[in-house]
Amino acid sequence: MSIDLAPLHRTLAQRLSALHFTGPVAYTYNPLQYAWLPLEKYLNQWAGQTGRVLLLGMNPGPFGMAQTGVPFGDVSYAREWLRTAAPVQRPSVEHPARPVVGYALKRSEGSGKRLWGWAEARFGTPERFFAQFVVLNYCPLLFLDDGGRNVTPDKLLAPERAALESTCDESLAAMVSLLAPSQIFGIGGYAAQSTRRALGDGFTVGQLLHPSPANPAANRDWVGTVERQLREAGVVVPDGGSAPVSVVDGGKDR
Repeated sequence: MSIDLAPLHRTLAQRLSALHFTGPVAYTYNPLQYAWLPLEKYLNQWAGQTGRVLLLGMNPGPFGMAQTGVPFGDVSYAREWLRTAAPVQRPSVEHPARPVVGYALKRSEGSGKRLWGWAEARFGTPERFFAQFVVLNYCPLLFLDDGGRNVTPDKLLAPERAALESTCDESLAAMVSLLAPSQIFGIGGYAAQSTRRALGDGFTVGQLLHPSPANPAANRDWVGTVERQLREAGVVVPDGGSAPVSVVDGGKDR
């Protein structure tokens, strides 16, 4: 069955724009606003069907979704494999060391390179991958401190974190109601815990190893670990694809 997640994302963008963050947060980027065009392409092309396995990330990185509008949005994969390239505007206030240049970005995003590299290697085409999976983020905001360092949502001041999570919880519950996923996995501990809280006892939420290169466990064997986690939960993962696992673990250069 076909669904449209764009209206829920528009509502979420508006609600999040009313929140204010202090403490460790000096800059807040909302790609649901300034990178709406590529995000809309992603939602229309790849997130419009029900009954798939839902994979949920935590929030954007400065070189991923914050640039491309796509969850885990490494620019080369977003442009060439997901085919989401579109004009990206800029946040109203940027950290000088973290400008948004959209699809003109020259550097890779490690987590996205690893995740989408695995998807390409195992499934070959995005059509095959998205027939079984859909990938979204729990929180769509990027937070930076004064030095331009990433601030994860769990590091926000308690009242501000509570307001953020209340908004994201409500949005996620609405999206899950539309998506009717066959299974749900949080990518990393925060995403899994947040999803369990948002959905309550009526859903079983698994947890997958986060692909970040800053995660030592992911650098040892992210592909092998995640495929084992999926298969143990009953998710069918192809045994082969367009590239060997050794090439994809860590991200294939495109």
